[in-house]
Amino acid sequence: MKLISVNVATPREVSHEGKPVRTGIFKEPVRGRVRLGTMNLAGDSQAAREVHGGIHKAVYVYTLENYEYWKRELGRDELPHGQFGENFTVEGMSEGEVHVGDVFRVGGAMVEVTQPRQPCFKLGIRIGMAEFPRMFLRSGRVGFYLRVLIEGEVGAGDRIERLKVDPRRMTVARIHALFNFNRQNVEGARKAIGIPALSPDWREAFQRIVEEADRNPRGNIGCCNLPT
Repeated sequence: MKLISVNVATPREVSHEGKPVRTGIFKEPVRGRVRLGTMNLAGDSQAAREVHGGIHKAVYVYTLENYEYWKRELGRDELPHGQFGENFTVEGMSEGEVHVGDVFRVGGAMVEVTQPRQPCFKLGIRIGMAEFPRMFLRSGRVGFYLRVLIEGEVGAGDRIERLKVDPRRMTVARIHALFNFNRQNVEGARKAIGIPALSPDWREAFQRIVEEADRNPRGNIGCCNLPT
């Protein structure tokens, strides 16, 4: 596993459906080593801090293998690093191989996987396709967020070492599928709640699924608000 590119941005204003929108999704690669703190990377910022960034979403990670998939799907020969709004473009860290709760060393920092990404309309702005967030969600190639356990400097070319595998072994792909496409799997939701590293928003979302099932054991699981 390897860190291929470190990408940051400060918020900019763009037009969306005739209205101004501020977004920090236009990440671009930076040279040299960058300080990774508990809230974000040096030089990076978010426009909507109530749903982006913070302790449980300090870093967003997306893998090169997904880039190859989207090149084929979108018919684009080139997609620059940071195209999906990620802070870390990595190699060898697919959603089916990384578990929520896994701990990694990257450069001088130590990080922990907290949740999959739930895309919003701003990803469509970045790609230039309003329908892209739905395509992204259905693909399962959503990437994941990290919490910073130990601050440190990181840079392109750093080796990424897995230090701990969460004992529940619930992959990012499974957590994503459970919430978005398999809410009838209440036992899966119960298991997800037991992952200490799972971010609070996702834990609360799964908790609502479990509570609704407990109240109405013979009924259908209703819809609840999506975590971000």
